[in-house]
Amino acid sequence: MDIGTIIGILAGNALILSAMLMGGTMDMFINVPGLMIVFGGALAACLMAFQLKDVIAAFKAAMFVISGDKMEPNAMVQTMCDLCTVTRKSGLVALSKMKFEEDFLRKAANLIADGTKEEVIRDALTIEIDAMKSRHAVIQDVFMKLAAYSPAFGMIGTLIGLVQMLANLSDPAAVGPAMAVALLTTLYGTMFANMLFNPIAAKLQSRTMTEVMNLEITFEGACAILAEGNPMTVYEKLSSFIPGRERKPLEKKKKK
Repeated sequence: MDIGTIIGILAGNALILSAMLMGGTMDMFINVPGLMIVFGGALAACLMAFQLKDVIAAFKAAMFVISGDKMEPNAMVQTMCDLCTVTRKSGLVALSKMKFEEDFLRKAANLIADGTKEEVIRDALTIEIDAMKSRHAVIQDVFMKLAAYSPAFGMIGTLIGLVQMLANLSDPAAVGPAMAVALLTTLYGTMFANMLFNPIAAKLQSRTMTEVMNLEITFEGACAILAEGNPMTVYEKLSSFIPGRERKPLEKKKKK
C-alpha cells in the first residue's frame, strides 16, 4: 500500500470538506447536473481523443496508484547479483530452469542462459523498455487530458447556468438552482483536475521512472553477468543507478 498516496487523498479531501462545512452544509455543494457536465463531458471528450482500449487501460492503471510499489531498485540489484552467483556456480544454463514472476526478468534470464551476445541482449531489452515507455505515456496522457478537459467543461457548465439564470430572472425560484450550476461546475472542474486527474498522472509518471530504472538495472545486469561473472563487480556496476545514500550493501546468501 502506497502510504503517501493514501495520506494525500485523505488530507486533501479532509481540508476541502472542512472548509465546506465551516460555511454551511454539504447539500450546498452537491449538484448532479454539474457533475454530469464536468465528469461526463471530460470523459466523452477523452473517448473522442483516445481509443476505447487506452481509456480502459488508463483507469485500470489508476488502481495501481494506491497499491504497493514495484520492486525497489535495491532489490532488483540484489536479484541480478543473485543470478550472477547462480551462473558462477552452476553455469549460464541454470537460469533457464528458474522461475520468474516478471516477464522482463524472465526474458533477460533466458537470453543469458542461451549465451546470447551482449549486443543482441541490449537490442532486445532496449526495444522492450522503449515499448513500455510508449504504452505508459499513452496512459499518462489520458489523465493529463482529463485534467485539461475538466476545467473547460466546468466553464461550459458555468455558461449554461448563467444562460438559465438570465432566462429566468422573472422567476426567483429558478435563479438559485441556475446559479448553483454556474458556480459548482467550475468548482467541480477545478477539483477533478487538481485533486484527482493531475495527481494520478504524476504518480503514474513516478511509477514509470522507477520501473524504467528496474528494467535498465535488469538489462545492464544481464550484460554484466555475461561479461564479468563476478557478483561483486556486477553489484558495483548496477548500484551506480541508485543514489549513494539509498544504496544497500550486497547480501550474500548463506550456504546450505
